[in-house]
Amino acid sequence: MGGRLEGKIAIVTGAGSGFGAAISLAFIAEGAKVLVCDINVAGGEATVANNPSALAFHQMDVTKPSDWDATMSAVTAKWGRCDILVNNAGWSYKNKPTDQVTEEEFQRCFDINVKGVFFGCQAWVKQAVDRKEGGVIINIASVGATRPRPGLVWYNASKGAVWNATKGLAAEYGPHKIRVVSVCPLVTATGLFSAFTGMEDSPENRAKFTSNVPLGRIGEVEDVAGVCVFLASEEARFITGVNLEVDGGRCI
Repeated sequence: MGGRLEGKIAIVTGAGSGFGAAISLAFIAEGAKVLVCDINVAGGEATVANNPSALAFHQMDVTKPSDWDATMSAVTAKWGRCDILVNNAGWSYKNKPTDQVTEEEFQRCFDINVKGVFFGCQAWVKQAVDRKEGGVIINIASVGATRPRPGLVWYNASKGAVWNATKGLAAEYGPHKIRVVSVCPLVTATGLFSAFTGMEDSPENRAKFTSNVPLGRIGEVEDVAGVCVFLASEEARFITGVNLEVDGGRCI
């Protein structure tokens, strides 16, 4: 039997580590082929090494339209089309008082988190509309999009833009059989606990943080990857415009 994504072709950005790597591996486990995209060559190649027959690496900077054009050419040259786009690449400054955030940090946050999605959607939608076979865009947002906390105000605002754009894109491109959704994760065990929470990564601070999570733990990258498989599959064929919180109930 084939997997839930058998025969599908996907682009995953920021796939050299974290969510992107986990999503790429989950997709190929379900039968997809994935163009692993990352600005980090070593990370991207490490992901591809897990299964070079189903994964291919393409170096790119999501903030450059020319890189997106090259990415679409690369995936088309290798596999003929692209059915799924996962806009996963993201960046944040370290949790700190807002009056200490520099203009450079603010700009980089919006360039990668918002412009990257803008350029990616524009580049991908063109071929999807022309093919007239539909497809799926999955944007990785954050629980901070709808439940912003102190210390990451502009990061959360950038993810709020992605949250809002997901709904607008879903409404606009639904008639073309294109579904657009986002996933809003809680902080995960990827080495970024301190950067996102502003607390030292210690057992005591993890316990303090998870005391407000009904399911009692922080996230794992596999939690997000599994949801992305579902949203990209035919099982979710009537789901679009949603921003799905994968947070153990933190936002309740």
